[in-house]
Amino acid sequence: MSEPVLYAERGSSWWPVLWGPAFALLGAVVEVTTPGPRHGWVWLLVGGLLAIAAAVWVHGRRRLVSVRLTPAELVQGREELRVERIAAVTDVGAPVGARVLGGSWAVPRGTGEVPLRLDDDEVVLAWAKDPAALSRALTRLVEE
Repeated sequence: MSEPVLYAERGSSWWPVLWGPAFALLGAVVEVTTPGPRHGWVWLLVGGLLAIAAAVWVHGRRRLVSVRLTPAELVQGREELRVERIAAVTDVGAPVGARVLGGSWAVPRGTGEVPLRLDDDEVVLAWAKDPAALSRALTRLVEE
């Protein structure tokens, strides 16, 4: 039985994988509608390589920049934090040099930080694209 997910961010959707083939198709259409040689196989190769590169990027974003909160744990990228270890969510300042959850040096670009005080008085930085929503969900769990 899996636990309910109270807050989640995927990190990325899979639609960017279609960008490369779409640009290659556009290039092939331009080439067909203008005079000169045709390079159909090159456009297939370009579209395929761009799709592969985008798939690697999306896969990395989904692993490293995803957020999931259940009643038992907060998962930030590659790091899992038991909710029972969180002592406070509100009125926690973010000291300089606070450890960022997920194994990064800084909160991921495009996200906001949510300072958390742990049971050993260490302050760590959780992060989310919607930090207020994550903070509200964590506050409900911690104050129960």
